Amino acid sequence: MKRYLPIAGALLIGVLIGALLFRGGVPGKHDHDAATSGGDMNSTAKEIWTCSMHPQIQAPKPGLCPICAMELIPLSRAGAIGEGREYSMSDAAKVLAGINTTVVERAFPEAEVRLYGTVAYDETRQKIIAARFPGRIERLFVDYTGIRVNEGDHLATIYSPDLLAAQTELLTAKQYKNEGALRIARDKLRLWGFPDKRINEIESSGATLDQLMIDAPASGIVTHKNISEGEYVQTGMNLFTIDRLDELWIMFDAYESDKPWLRFGQTVQFTAEAIPGREFEGRISFLSPSLNPKTRTFAVRVNLNNAESLLQPGMFVRGVVKAKIAGAGRVIDPSLAGKWISPMHPEVVRDGPGKCDVCGMDLVPAEELGYTVATPEGKGPLLVSASAVLNTGKRSVVYVEKTDAEEPTFEGREVLLGTRAGDVYLVEAGLKEGERVVTEGAFAIDSALQIQARPSMMLPGDDQAPLFQQFEVENEFLSQVDAIVEAYFALQLALAGDDLPKSKASATALSNSLEIEIDSLSQEAADAYRTVRGQLADSLKSLQEAEDIKAARVPFEPASHSVDELVRRFGTHKLPVYVAHCPMAFSNRGANWLQGNEDLLNPYFGDAMLRCGEIKEQIAGATKQKKSEPVPEPAGKTKPHAGHKH
Repeated sequence: MKRYLPIAGALLIGVLIGALLFRGGVPGKHDHDAATSGGDMNSTAKEIWTCSMHPQIQAPKPGLCPICAMELIPLSRAGAIGEGREYSMSDAAKVLAGINTTVVERAFPEAEVRLYGTVAYDETRQKIIAARFPGRIERLFVDYTGIRVNEGDHLATIYSPDLLAAQTELLTAKQYKNEGALRIARDKLRLWGFPDKRINEIESSGATLDQLMIDAPASGIVTHKNISEGEYVQTGMNLFTIDRLDELWIMFDAYESDKPWLRFGQTVQFTAEAIPGREFEGRISFLSPSLNPKTRTFAVRVNLNNAESLLQPGMFVRGVVKAKIAGAGRVIDPSLAGKWISPMHPEVVRDGPGKCDVCGMDLVPAEELGYTVATPEGKGPLLVSASAVLNTGKRSVVYVEKTDAEEPTFEGREVLLGTRAGDVYLVEAGLKEGERVVTEGAFAIDSALQIQARPSMMLPGDDQAPLFQQFEVENEFLSQVDAIVEAYFALQLALAGDDLPKSKASATALSNSLEIEIDSLSQEAADAYRTVRGQLADSLKSLQEAEDIKAARVPFEPASHSVDELVRRFGTHKLPVYVAHCPMAFSNRGANWLQGNEDLLNPYFGDAMLRCGEIKEQIAGATKQKKSEPVPEPAGKTKPHAGHKH
């Protein structure tokens, strides 16, 4: 009997908490009136009764819950008061449910990106020793890989009859004082690896050699040996590979979610497992443009000066990048204020404009590489705690506490999120500064709404959040946006007309139209425009390099997404803009594009299926409206059907 007492006690505590949580455990005025009226059921005939622990139970009269035997309470007092996504509860219920809230605020978030990788040879400092003429390897001085050599050390000797012939040509030209032939003979021997000192000795002594010593052209480690003694080699054959250790590459792998935080030229601190207590530093010199499909990571390369020879290729290293973001994909780095960086060799940083010491290219301001060199004025981007977000994969939902309600009331709201920075997300749309969101207990509220088939995380409502944060801008700026959109329409029409040269010309015109005046914009709006401009420019560059019309249509899709975002964020001055959709594009995956009117001209198929698709929505113009049905053809035309040629 004693072993059942803990179970009974736990059940009783659960019943009491459930009753208090949904205010069903303390008799209210309605209960008292029903009792004193002699159980007159007419007064409660229109009331719905439910269980505070099992809201799915609904009965037309009082009684006991068939699941837990708790007394049923009026539905109006069981929580979930309100309409749509709203949910209310008592103060005591809020405490027992463990619901906590935090304020949505503006700040400049800082994140630490953890990187893991290995030390590798610097491929740009690799030396290949190749055979410059056919011959036979007479002797090897470096007969295994891994040997450290210094510049000028002997590697091997090579015998070749061609050597004798070339030296004979030199001596013959010298004997007959033929300056032209003498110059040619000298150049030939010089290109074969003869030093000037040896050429002079041959001319003065008249003696020839049938063997040539191959010396190391640089100091380093012999990492490849492709020959053996006695082996015959042909011109161009790779004999040795020497890798230097004074400069090394650190090859890190970064997750795709860390992409927004990493920039070309960024400083990375890292440590090596083999050298505890020592911290190294280098700059990011390469960010891979593609992901590894198996690991979902991309390569990050850091250049390191290894003058002390502490690091060796193959060592395991751990790195960290500390980044502070200003919003719209721009990283704050005050140390780069006024600095100019080489676009190909970020280790070259100067205080002013000039040429790169390595490649001779013009240095560019740090701002052009995605940096904000000083903390911007203002409060930074809008942030929300990551624990407040319920993510379905397609939507992100938070619960906002209403401040004007008599009792704790929470409203579910879909939000558009940007980059995650540690424990917070950047908010693109859906929340305002100062609002309080539920950071603990949000799932309990959402579950209660789901049980009652109310809008929730899994049951979206009609109040969809805007796709992008919208900005109020001047008409002068909107006129420039109109010019960009018109250039996009020209590209769309060229692709619909199957005209590759015109499509490339239109892409160039659209790219040129992106350089507009943005000084009138707020910092946040300007950053948003720069991000859209960068994404669109990348897509247009790929389109301009396309070899055929089919290849040109691939980057047109992300270009359309960028122009769509531009219009949704800023609007247009006069232009109407419609969103069209083709369900058959890209092997039935479907794709959107924009048009200036409702006359369908499909850029993904051209004449093959010019009228395939439908108008989905108008996002700019005098009146904006969503379209639920395909747009009818003008009089005299047949109605378009997806997949049919018209």
